[in-house]
Amino acid sequence: MTLLILAAGLGSRYGGLKQIDPVTDKGEFIIDFSVYDAIVSGFDKIVFVINKENLDLFRETIGQRFEDKVQVEYAFQSIDDLPQGYSVPTGRTKPWGTAQALLAARNVISEPFAVINADDFYGRSAYGMLAEHLSKARSKQYCMVGYILKNTLTENGQIYLAWHYAKGRGC
Repeated sequence: MTLLILAAGLGSRYGGLKQIDPVTDKGEFIIDFSVYDAIVSGFDKIVFVINKENLDLFRETIGQRFEDKVQVEYAFQSIDDLPQGYSVPTGRTKPWGTAQALLAARNVISEPFAVINADDFYGRSAYGMLAEHLSKARSKQYCMVGYILKNTLTENGQIYLAWHYAKGRGC
């Protein structure tokens, strides 16, 4: 089973590549926990979607940690990798987002797969459910972990959400 990890985010609001920013005293990244939980749950291939210019940095900090445990591949999200008939508007410099990141992996995935974001923590039970689903899946099937927003917010997040609803802005 394959886990597709979307890790091409530029981190412009964050101020850097949060995918490779340690979250523990031991220098571990959120992605370390995700890949570990996925491997324990039965995933045997990891595909990272990244920006090509970050390949060496990403491979050195993250990819090499797993290459002796599972098959590791890379797909590159590029602003000009678009379906036939589409073109990049003048002045656009940022990649297109999730759908285009998935498109970037089309040449390295031909089996059932699951999709996660590199900078989100899902917990081992999510990977267990994904693995169970994918073990029964036919080819060309996929799944994605999803959560109800209000169940993922901190106390401060709930206040922010309530403020937005009170102002009629929705979420």
